[in-house]
Amino acid sequence: MKNFSTKYFKSDIKSGLVVFLVALPLCLGIALASGAPLFSGIISGVVAGIVVGTLSGSHLSVSGPAAGLTAIVLAAIATLGSFEAFLLAGFLAGVIQIILGFIKAGVLSNYLPSNVIEGMLAAIGIIIILSQLPHAVGFDEMHEGDYFFINAAGEHQIFTTLANTVNFIHPGAVIVVLVSLAILIAFLKVPFFKRLKSIPGALVAVLAGIAINEIFKATGSSLTISQEHLVSLPVPESMTQFLSQFSLPDFTKIMNMEIWVVALTIAAVASIETLLCIEAADKMDPLKRYTNTNRELKAQGVGNMLSCLIGGIPVTSVIVRTSANVNSGGRTKIAAISHGIFLMVAVLAIPFLLNLIPLASLAAVLLVIGYKLASPAKFVHMWRNSKKFQFIPFVVTVIAIVMTDLLIGVGIGLAVSIYFILRGNVKLAYFFKKDKHKEGETINMELAQEVSFLNKAAIKQTFAHFPEGSKIIIDASTTIYIDHDVLQMIKEFVNEGAEERNITVELIGFRKEYMIENSSTYVTSIVSDNGDFVSPKGVSNGTKVPSNILKVRELATV
Repeated sequence: MKNFSTKYFKSDIKSGLVVFLVALPLCLGIALASGAPLFSGIISGVVAGIVVGTLSGSHLSVSGPAAGLTAIVLAAIATLGSFEAFLLAGFLAGVIQIILGFIKAGVLSNYLPSNVIEGMLAAIGIIIILSQLPHAVGFDEMHEGDYFFINAAGEHQIFTTLANTVNFIHPGAVIVVLVSLAILIAFLKVPFFKRLKSIPGALVAVLAGIAINEIFKATGSSLTISQEHLVSLPVPESMTQFLSQFSLPDFTKIMNMEIWVVALTIAAVASIETLLCIEAADKMDPLKRYTNTNRELKAQGVGNMLSCLIGGIPVTSVIVRTSANVNSGGRTKIAAISHGIFLMVAVLAIPFLLNLIPLASLAAVLLVIGYKLASPAKFVHMWRNSKKFQFIPFVVTVIAIVMTDLLIGVGIGLAVSIYFILRGNVKLAYFFKKDKHKEGETINMELAQEVSFLNKAAIKQTFAHFPEGSKIIIDASTTIYIDHDVLQMIKEFVNEGAEERNITVELIGFRKEYMIENSSTYVTSIVSDNGDFVSPKGVSNGTKVPSNILKVRELATV
């Protein structure tokens, strides 16, 4: 068996470079949105790429500072009074995540419905597109951390932002984004460029954006894109200034209960986001591999401990970076690790060059990624190949995430999905067939392989609606498990409820451990020759009566 690290090395390095270009402005933007020093975003990106990438069991997931934590971090820094106190909370959150990994909390990801995961991916694609449109036209009022268009006051700004995007179009940025998009599409569609596998289209698009803007500058054109629309990386003037950007947690406040509350909150949210992303990454994996989620929680815990120990903000597995990795050809964890190395080298060696990159070029890269995640073909596929109990939760998840945020949206999607699952369980409790409801009819009720407490209400309702004088066959021949409450309800119906309504009941295939008697002719009332229901002398209701002793109305399987 070929070693994936060798087989996919070139494509992984190329993908790592693309993810680096995507991650760089995200690290800075999320740090800015979190109220943390800009350099803390770079620290967390490097640690997440190299450390978490190495320890993780995921082949495709890429970690880094996450937009979903920005509000928590912003509020926590203000509440705790200092960035150093917050770093302690982040460090403790990492410890908690490691504990969660050891107690195998990662198993929760196995219970996430695929339609919700698909909806999450499509919603992230839409959000990427919406968040990058302002950058694409040179309107950068909102930064990269505001994926969900919610400001500090909790107000949703999506429509205001898009309206302002139209009103503040910068022609130079539009030219850059159009050229960058043309290059990216060419690398995806034109055979000549598709054969250039060693050159990532995203890198060519970014370099083209730099070149175009430098030409604008050299010619003194009004199309020149100003510094506020370019990448803005801190550039230290000396080693002392560089080292001063690192911070240590304030361990003297470890007994402060507020710090532990923040730590538990970060651990919970970061772990949920990570598990969601891991599930999505496994679903996108062309090689169909599965990730040990408990190992992933431990890796994230170590990453958060180290990141916060040296002045970085908390990290999670991030769907934007992960989808960029998959779409760029990444196939092993080398891509995630190399993106961290690229971040570290670029910050140390060429920060001045990175600050020449127009945000419009990076927006073009993300627009392509967003389109792949939320293409109309995906919605058509879900509509054509899914029943409504799959499609409706998918659409609800998409809308809810776009209009709220990741965790709330997924929660709403899960609630809708669970509703349809419960509804499906109610319907699948048994196979019910009859000619029509009338007195004296025969009804065959075949129980499913598993009958749980979720099916109790449906079966109870069915029993209540059996017509008087009907004949019921309850068949458990193919049933493996019947919940105790359901079994007790069947016994009560057979021994008491059916008798009062002159219903004849036959039980088939019930196992001995159910402590309920099967019968070839199991009756609660006996039918006389003239068709009347009687309890014959010497025979008690609910007993098995040989057919050669009494004439019983024939039970036919419908």
